[in-house]
Amino acid sequence: MELGVAIIILCFAAVFAAFMLLVFGLIYAEFSNSEIPLGVAQPGKLRLIHGLLVGIAVLGRIFQNMGLCTQVGFTRWVSNTLLPTSKVPPQLLIKDLTFAGVPVRVYQPKAPSSGHRRGLLYFHGGGWMLGSIDTYDDLCRYIAKESATVVVSVGYRLSPEHRYPAQLDDCLAATSHFLEVAEADYGVDPRKVAVGGDSAGGNLSAALCHRFVENDLPLPCAQILIYPVLQMADFNLPSYQQNQYVPLLYRTRMGFYYLHYLNGDTSLLEDVLDGHHVPVELELKYRKWLGPDNLPPEFKTRGFTPRAVTAHDEEVYDIMKDALEPSVSPLLASDTVLCKMPPTFILTCEFDVLRDDGILFKKRLEDLGVPVTWWHVQDGFHGIVSFFDKGWLSYPSGKQALDRIVSFVKTL
Repeated sequence: MELGVAIIILCFAAVFAAFMLLVFGLIYAEFSNSEIPLGVAQPGKLRLIHGLLVGIAVLGRIFQNMGLCTQVGFTRWVSNTLLPTSKVPPQLLIKDLTFAGVPVRVYQPKAPSSGHRRGLLYFHGGGWMLGSIDTYDDLCRYIAKESATVVVSVGYRLSPEHRYPAQLDDCLAATSHFLEVAEADYGVDPRKVAVGGDSAGGNLSAALCHRFVENDLPLPCAQILIYPVLQMADFNLPSYQQNQYVPLLYRTRMGFYYLHYLNGDTSLLEDVLDGHHVPVELELKYRKWLGPDNLPPEFKTRGFTPRAVTAHDEEVYDIMKDALEPSVSPLLASDTVLCKMPPTFILTCEFDVLRDDGILFKKRLEDLGVPVTWWHVQDGFHGIVSFFDKGWLSYPSGKQALDRIVSFVKTL
């Protein structure tokens, strides 16, 4: 009997050891593909965060292969469950509601206001696939408390379960509903309601403003774009080349998120990264907005190799046409639409593949006479603001960036 028990224990130990070797082997393989350049804030901490996120993804992949859950589902569960959350500040009243069928969380300051309050619709990041109202709770609380603004965090539908334009439709529905009830229910002046978000949420904010202009609807008073995703035409801009292996957002991962948002056909990833989805005539047209000459010289000092214009793949273009629509790539919108954009706040990070999207959008808007407030985090990486108030995960420059956002909101 004792021998049998010993054999069972040894078998379990062997299986566990093999499992851990597999996990650590996959994490090491992922680590070997990453780069953290000089100048990144607290590089050791970033490596640790990256390692934790890779470990979660690896476990999710293993559990998916075992038929226990999906990798995406496991990642969402971990991010919603394990990240520390601070106590509810006494200055706020927080409610979970639905606006036009879309889940939202409303952060309402308790203190009486001398006049109508400001409002902000916040769309979280996560590549249209991850992120939630819960994971952005601390950030929205802070903005609401520090700026005395009613903040509405929108829980839009996610990919791969839902494709474009479901996410944008949800943001439009929630925003339209809030504008209708803002004054009566929350004491908010509808003319002082802004939209904003980070990463994919920044994309949704800019695309939503584009939709408002196209439909001749009253615009939000401002848009707040935090390291936004703004175009799917060129994945070879200087920031994409310089930061393609910098955590927390690789160049290939950005393409992966975009494809899942649109149609889920990840077999097209290399074609899209190489630009085979853009016809030559369109690529030449876009170069007046996306060309590296539009970037200040300091953003090309870490190296950049211009990509030659090549023939496109007609089949890939037919599948990916939506990628070049302004509702997916707001940076490619016409001048007649962009000149009507509201005052804009843009935050960029030096060590982020999306850095140049924000800088190029800034230039286009300024050239068209739209007021732009720009804040560049010199030691920042993609996602740095999301770690605000997360204990040891927080970064001082992320907090400074968030305070700049709060200062901008106060001006509305």
